[in-house]
Amino acid sequence: MKIKLLRIGIAISICILVGFLGSIATQSSIKTWYITLEKPTFTPPNWLFAPVWTILYIVMGISAGIVWSKGFYHKWVKTALYHFGFQLLLNAAWSILFFGIRNPLYALVDIIALLVLLVFTIKWFKVVNATAAYLLIPYLIWVAFATALNFSIWQLN
Repeated sequence: MKIKLLRIGIAISICILVGFLGSIATQSSIKTWYITLEKPTFTPPNWLFAPVWTILYIVMGISAGIVWSKGFYHKWVKTALYHFGFQLLLNAAWSILFFGIRNPLYALVDIIALLVLLVFTIKWFKVVNATAAYLLIPYLIWVAFATALNFSIWQLN
């Protein structure tokens, strides 16, 4: 049980770190470039993004930690965690592309790839542990919403 909690803690820390790094790119543009963009009517208020992402990163870390606790030596665990790691990189890249480089089109391509990879990640997590897979469902829903938002912003601008 101690090993499982340690791995969950490490996974949460990694996810939070990725979120923090993404927020650096976000902060550079949120009060300047982003406010000048045309946005769809379903755009949430800016204050909502930080708490939602914080909760999602924590739940993602719990999910990954549960999978990791099944033993990294197992090929299904490795496959699941490789998918998770790659989708986490795409997650971080989105903030850099959208807010850092200020390119909604590149960010849209990235988030579509993220969405597809996330579906595969959930599939592989379910092979290892169903609870871990189900914990990623809110993240999947949020990324799907963010994809629609990204598409609309690109289309409007």
